[in-house]
Amino acid sequence: MPGRGCGLSIGPPGGRQVARIAEVIERGWLLQRGALFPWVPVLLACGIGGYFALPDEPPGAVLASCGALAAAVLALALWRGREWSGPLGCALAVLLAGVAIAGMRTHLVAGPVLGFRYYGPVEGRIVAIDRSASDALRLTLDRVTLSRVDPDRVPVRVRVSLHGVADAEDVVPGLRVMTTAHLAPPAGPVEPGGFDFRRHAWFQRIGAVGYTRVPVIALAEAGGEQHLFRIRMALADHVRARLPGQPGAFAAAIMTGDRSGLSQDTLEAMRISSLAHLLAISGLHMGLVAGFVFAAVRLVLAAAPRVALKWPIKKIAAALALLAGAGYLALSGGNVATERAFVMASVMLIAVILDRRALSLRAVAVAAIIVLCLRPEALLGPGFQMSFAATVALVAVFGWLRDAQVPLGSRWLRPVLAVVISSAVAGAATAPVAAAHFNQFAQYGLPANLASVPLMGVLVMPAAVIAALLLPFGLDGLPLWVMGWGLDWILGVADWSAGLEGARVPVVAPDANALPLIALGMLFVVLWQGRARLMGLAPVAVAALLWAQAGRPVLLIADSGGLVGVMTEAGRALNKPRGGGFVARNWLENDGDAAAQEEAHARWSDDLLAPFAVSVRLGRAAARGPIDCAGAQLLVLTTDPEGVPEGGCRVASPRTLRVTGSLAIFADGTLLQSAAIVAGRRPWAPGQDQ
Repeated sequence: MPGRGCGLSIGPPGGRQVARIAEVIERGWLLQRGALFPWVPVLLACGIGGYFALPDEPPGAVLASCGALAAAVLALALWRGREWSGPLGCALAVLLAGVAIAGMRTHLVAGPVLGFRYYGPVEGRIVAIDRSASDALRLTLDRVTLSRVDPDRVPVRVRVSLHGVADAEDVVPGLRVMTTAHLAPPAGPVEPGGFDFRRHAWFQRIGAVGYTRVPVIALAEAGGEQHLFRIRMALADHVRARLPGQPGAFAAAIMTGDRSGLSQDTLEAMRISSLAHLLAISGLHMGLVAGFVFAAVRLVLAAAPRVALKWPIKKIAAALALLAGAGYLALSGGNVATERAFVMASVMLIAVILDRRALSLRAVAVAAIIVLCLRPEALLGPGFQMSFAATVALVAVFGWLRDAQVPLGSRWLRPVLAVVISSAVAGAATAPVAAAHFNQFAQYGLPANLASVPLMGVLVMPAAVIAALLLPFGLDGLPLWVMGWGLDWILGVADWSAGLEGARVPVVAPDANALPLIALGMLFVVLWQGRARLMGLAPVAVAALLWAQAGRPVLLIADSGGLVGVMTEAGRALNKPRGGGFVARNWLENDGDAAAQEEAHARWSDDLLAPFAVSVRLGRAAARGPIDCAGAQLLVLTTDPEGVPEGGCRVASPRTLRVTGSLAIFADGTLLQSAAIVAGRRPWAPGQDQ
């Protein structure tokens, strides 16, 4: 008996607990076998996100070292890696590769950025036509020539809005034009830590933006390089001629990517009703086109018994659907969202050709890896985040329903339930992203999508494909009419839902860490195997807490110096009822405030600035002659002063604000933040060598 008792005693109690914990960890790790590949794009995205979060641009040698180290670690992990060290080594390699890829992309697209305000002749070739937020026609030009500017310092592309100029029908892609325009460098964030348009423009190679109030003159006929662009615009004009009004503009947008015919009222209604995703040629449209072609080809081939028995009709249908997707990509202009959608559709169709499961997390992971390697900057945009959030959630939920063999009712009820489930799941997955980027929650988004998306798939997109096929024969009238009927219904749903009380719920801008924590937490829930996946809910809870406690600046000063906003109990008060509308709208949206600029100005009183020891003086007269600080610690002027103010106060004038960017003071009243300091020294920031 004593010997048996000694046999039952294995070390101290603490040792047994450690062994038990180690056993649980090892068992959990074994569950991940065969399920680690979907983590590759997650780790790649972490590396890319880490690069963009750096306060300063790392030297080229550091980026090159990251790439070399990633290759070395990966080779070592694959060669000598064991059960634990192999996957961990691969994870480190992918993280380092993400940093290297993002840095390489940043320097590959580098181009001159205009370092001053320019007024004079502008020549260039039209490579893009769209509309600005103010509904002005906007031209993007390349092969630019600026008067009295060194050619080496001329931006690769400039974007010019036509203000007060009638839309000219002869403005066509590929045309070389000239106008007299005001140009300036791309603007920085409207507030410290806000969206940085300079970074967005950098990756589009746009080095200057501006406007013109004089006509655009054609200098040379359109060259042959832009023939596909001209075909797109000609098709858009043809569709709008056949379908007048907003249904025709909607049809042109989803067939060619040209949204220039859509009114601001239509765009606003689509945003409020959560139907704006139907306007962008993204995964939904690409999937519907490819799916319709796949189903139609397979049905036609199956109708011939000899063909169906001898030929691999499923693979043939997938190949033709892939070609249709490529044609749609070319026809739509090949923007980032459409490229991403084509990659996702291609991976799934190729999986069908290779006898693999088309809709799987592995297929989604492959698509994400391709997109992130080609355009790592897409990670920061709402399009990438929303499309992959919806796709991952849909694949995970329907995979669980399939594996669990959850009954979805009778044969006729299943399609209805599938639409309801997919709309609810996609809406829930994309809601945090939409709220973070657009500062709003569409309260009636689910019913609006349930009333619109099925019609888009069953009627609109099939009619669009048929119209495109019949167009060369002049027989596209009937399918375009059918398409217009469906789009008119969708526009009616958008107007109805947007007009309901409380349709748009304003949302305050989240803490910068909230959205990444939500994404990582939910990805852990989806990708990790075993009960430990529930641990992913912890970072989601932390993110929700951070979002709920997100603090907004109590004082904001625009980079022009002319617009100032002070947070009050009633909301942010603005010192001007008009002027700086874009900045004012963004401030109020980030506050989660639905008020218009005029309403925010009604809250203003001059004594609001007293607690901050800030004085704002507008106009040229305020900057002339001797300037007295009058007890203020910060003096904001809209014109550069002629001399040094008396009283030793700091001065924020156009000259200094061009360097600092917008300014903010937070609740304690002592911390003055500038947009330049928060953004750091990056290639797209002013003051860098271009």
